[in-house]
Amino acid sequence: MATLQTSALRPQPSASPEQVLSPDDRSLFGWWRQADTRARRAFVAAALGWMLDSFDVMLYAMVLAALIEDPTLRLSLGMAGILNSVTLLAAAGGGIAFGVIADRIGRKRALMAAVLIFSIFTAACGFAQSAVQLAVFRILLGLGFGGEWATGAALVSESFPAKHRGKALAFVQSSWAIGYGLAALVNMIVMPLWGWRGVFFVGVLPALFTLWIRRKVEDPPLWKSAAPAERGRFSLLFEPRTRRVTIAIALMNSCCLFAWWGLNGWVPAYLRLSPTQGGIGLASSTMSWFVIAMQVGMWFGYVSFGFIADAIGRKRTYVIYLVTAAVLLPIYGFLRVPTALLLLGPLVAFFGTGYFSGLGALVAELYPTTVRATAAGFCYNFGRIASAAAPYTVGSVAATRGFGVAFTIAGAAFLLAAVAWIWIPETRNRELV
Repeated sequence: MATLQTSALRPQPSASPEQVLSPDDRSLFGWWRQADTRARRAFVAAALGWMLDSFDVMLYAMVLAALIEDPTLRLSLGMAGILNSVTLLAAAGGGIAFGVIADRIGRKRALMAAVLIFSIFTAACGFAQSAVQLAVFRILLGLGFGGEWATGAALVSESFPAKHRGKALAFVQSSWAIGYGLAALVNMIVMPLWGWRGVFFVGVLPALFTLWIRRKVEDPPLWKSAAPAERGRFSLLFEPRTRRVTIAIALMNSCCLFAWWGLNGWVPAYLRLSPTQGGIGLASSTMSWFVIAMQVGMWFGYVSFGFIADAIGRKRTYVIYLVTAAVLLPIYGFLRVPTALLLLGPLVAFFGTGYFSGLGALVAELYPTTVRATAAGFCYNFGRIASAAAPYTVGSVAATRGFGVAFTIAGAAFLLAAVAWIWIPETRNRELV
C-alpha cells in the first residue's frame, strides 16, 4: 500500500549534486532550456489550459457591472455575488472529482475534458435570459474550471526535476494573469460592439486547444509506472500520519482563496460602479486598463514567487507574500483617487496572488504519484468551498459599509492563511515518489 511521506515524518534532505544550482539554473529561463520535449509540452498544456481557464471564468467579473445594469436579468449586488459563489462551489466539486479522475485515467485526458467543459458553458452564458439560467450555466462551467488546476499541476510537477519545479509551476501559475488580462482586453473590444453576451461567446474559443493536447501531450512516466490499484485513493490523504498536514494546507488555501475572490471578484465592479453605488465610477474601457495593469503586477508576483521559493523555501516565501497582501488590501479599498489605485493595484496583485505559485509544488512534494492530483484537487478545491462565501460577503458588506470595509475583511483572511503555516512543513528540493 502506498503511504504518504511528509517532511513531518522524515528529515529534510540535503541537496544532491544534481540539485546544486549552476549559474544557468538560476537564470530566468534556465529551467526551460534544461527541460526535454515531453516536459516542455506538458508545461505548454498546463500553462495554456490555466490561462484559458482564467480567461473564461474572469469574463464574468469583467461584465459584472453590465449584468447588474441589464434590465432583463435584474441582478442586485448580492445576487451578483451569489452567482459567483455558486460557480466557486461547483468548481470545488469539479476540482476534487477531477483530481481523482486525473490520478485514475491520466493527466492528459482529464485536462482535455476540463477545458472542453468550461469553454462550452462559458459561451452558453451568453444565451442566458434570466438569473436562473445564468446560474445553471455558471455551475456547469465551474465543474470544468475547477478541474483544470490539479490536473495541470500534477502534469508539470512530474515532468520537471526538483530544482526547477517551483520555477516551472510559477510560470504555469503566471498564465492566470495573462488570461485575466485577455479577458479585460476582450471586454474592452467586444463589449462596445456586441455587449456582454458577445463577451461570453468569445469564451468558446479555448475548446480548440484540446486538439493540440490530444496530439502532442503524453502522460508522465511517473504516473504510468504507479500502481493502478492505488491511484486516486482518497482515504490516503487522511491517514493518521498525514491528516494534520492535509487539513492545514486545505485551511490555508481556504483563507487565500477567500481573500483572492473577495478582491478579484469585485475589483472590476468596484472600479466601474458609480460613486453612489460605492464604486469609483470609471468608464468600462478605463476600468479594463486598470485591470490589465494589475495583471502585470500579478504576473511578476507569480514568477518571482517560484524563484524565491526555490531559493529560500516555500514556507518563508509564502508568509512574506501573505502578510504584505494583508496590509495592502485594506488600503486599496479605502482609496478613492484613481491615480493612486492605478499605481497601487499592481502591488496588491503582486503580493495578493503570487503565493499561489507555491501550492502546486508543495502538494507535489508531500504526496506520492498515486494520489498527487487527488491531493491537489482536494487541498485547492476545499478552499474554493470556503471562497464561495467571499463574493457574496464582499458584495453585501460593500453595499452597506463600503468597499473599504469589505476589502479589509478579505485582507484579514491573508493573515489567517499565514498562521496555518505553523503546521505545514518545508519541502524545498524534495524528490517525487
